[in-house]
Amino acid sequence: MSIKVIGAGFGRTGTLSLKHGLEMLGFDKCYHMMEVHLNPTHAQIWKDLADGIEPDWHQLFEGYQASVDWPSCNFWREQMVAFPDAKVILSRRDPEKWYASIMNTIWPSSKAGAASEDPAGKLRSAMVFGLIWDGIFDGRMDDKDFVISQFEKHNQQVIDEVPAAKLLVYEPGDGWEPLCEFLQVPVPEADYPRVNSTEDFRAQWDKISKQAEEKRSS
Repeated sequence: MSIKVIGAGFGRTGTLSLKHGLEMLGFDKCYHMMEVHLNPTHAQIWKDLADGIEPDWHQLFEGYQASVDWPSCNFWREQMVAFPDAKVILSRRDPEKWYASIMNTIWPSSKAGAASEDPAGKLRSAMVFGLIWDGIFDGRMDDKDFVISQFEKHNQQVIDEVPAAKLLVYEPGDGWEPLCEFLQVPVPEADYPRVNSTEDFRAQWDKISKQAEEKRSS
């Protein structure tokens, strides 16, 4: 099994919906930040990446056919080298709405993780800060204009560097048609999944946290 779809869009651009959508289309499983919770060794691997230590991508993504969201979206170039036949999806969103969503979901949960007494939680938080909040945004999350400029810079780099035939720029609300045409798969009868609200985010993460705890206890 190998990665066939590389998600290059930052978190909170509909990546959780896209994960579910890709899995419904047969690209199962799709890697997402929540997978770090379910794979106990992965937080350290991603933290090492923040320090410049590149993993064996095939080993890291063993059992996965797609990747979306942070932390993997930071490394779309490296994945294109490791999986040269893969296609790239750049999920985008209105910058103002994206920033507001970040500040209401991932950012506060990351700060809470940093204050956690749980070693696994602290490691995940260190990874997230190294790769995202400090690594991309220089620890300036309250500087909205700067954060948005980094968001748009990333998106433009993907558009400029990925060959047009291998790239789909995809936004919430686009639905199945452009996605299925790009991936050359049939359009499902079921509706495209919509799980990108703040409430959905919190519910999904509560569920994943419980699954991770059960996995560690078993």
